[in-house]
Amino acid sequence: MRIPVVLLFLGLLTVPSRSQNSATEQNSATADGANAGEVEEEDPFYKTPVNKLAAAVSNFGYDLYRQQSSRTATANVLLSPFSLATALSGLSLGAGERTEDVISRALFYDLLNKAEVHNTYKDLLTSVSGPEKSMKSASRIVLEKRLRVKPGFHSQLEKSYKMRLRALSGNTQLDLQEINNWVRQQTKGRIMRFMKDMPADVSILLAGAAYFKGTWKTKFDTKKTALKDFHLDEDRTVKVSMMSDPKAILRYGFDSELNCKIAQLPLTEGISAMFFLPTKVIQNMSLIEESLTSEFIHDVDRELKTVHAVLSLPKLKLNYEEALGNTLKETRLQSLFTSPDFTMISAKPVKLSHVQHKAILELSEDGERSTPNPGVNAARLTFPIEYHVDRPFLLVLRDDTTGTLLFIGKVLDPRSV
Repeated sequence: MRIPVVLLFLGLLTVPSRSQNSATEQNSATADGANAGEVEEEDPFYKTPVNKLAAAVSNFGYDLYRQQSSRTATANVLLSPFSLATALSGLSLGAGERTEDVISRALFYDLLNKAEVHNTYKDLLTSVSGPEKSMKSASRIVLEKRLRVKPGFHSQLEKSYKMRLRALSGNTQLDLQEINNWVRQQTKGRIMRFMKDMPADVSILLAGAAYFKGTWKTKFDTKKTALKDFHLDEDRTVKVSMMSDPKAILRYGFDSELNCKIAQLPLTEGISAMFFLPTKVIQNMSLIEESLTSEFIHDVDRELKTVHAVLSLPKLKLNYEEALGNTLKETRLQSLFTSPDFTMISAKPVKLSHVQHKAILELSEDGERSTPNPGVNAARLTFPIEYHVDRPFLLVLRDDTTGTLLFIGKVLDPRSV
């Protein structure tokens, strides 16, 4: 007997091709409405300065992810862009007007009250990666050896970003050890080694690291975890450790334009995991990737419906380490690598030379409780839907309170990243 699957269409969502276009069009529409005497009402979610800032730096993260994914079309990608956005935002404090404008556009600050950005960032950091949070994020600006730094930049950076500069000593081994020790300390020992080698000819190095081990609101039964098929493509199948829950309650929808099933599962601490699962194994995910913006994810979040589901998804332990300098050179930040104005940092000319990133994400059976919240009002379906993450998928981890993008990954093979 064939079990009917109920599809909740999200086809009415406006799918912007790029986050910048979406934001520009939104501003244009608002301006046109104002001219006509009809001001479009702002979504209440974006009324607070922290949420506006979170949307801006997250849109930078979606752009960064798209660029990295296009460079590695056949490989897995995992980024925690917030750590790099934080370092880049801190770096803008040392930029002259021309270079500050370049960074502001990349971080979408041109849509915000710039005078409030750095003070608001301090509140955003506390909300997302405070000492009591499981999300451990580390951001740092490393400068060339024995560089004389202007004291004003030092103090501003520490005040708004709680970030201390590090000038290299010139001893490669000691510098590498110091950076790795610092990341280990910031992530409470979760990231033991941030960099394998110290790059040569460092002028300005941006370092961003993040670790997160998620705890589901409803834990998976370890006895139901088993090796099951994961379809790499139409012809190749591998065995992966798959978690299962035949009576799951999740939020679900189907986007007919992107041709993908979307499921959202809640984690503790106000974080959610959103899975974008193409209906076909061979489907190119670039259309989904191009649609990703803070506004799009927020709209999807509002449209998803709570349902019962027969659920299975891979047990994940993803570790991704990458030098992203070449990736950023292909974005609007290219001029930071050639002829930037960082005269607020030092009288000596310096430029961005290296961008190092490491992200570790673990999602296992661990959960807060063994049964779903009885207060959840799931859609009344004769049969539960089936949602099996048994083929390449895209994963977005988001802080629900602020909308901050915490992790984004393209998982083509869950056995390794």
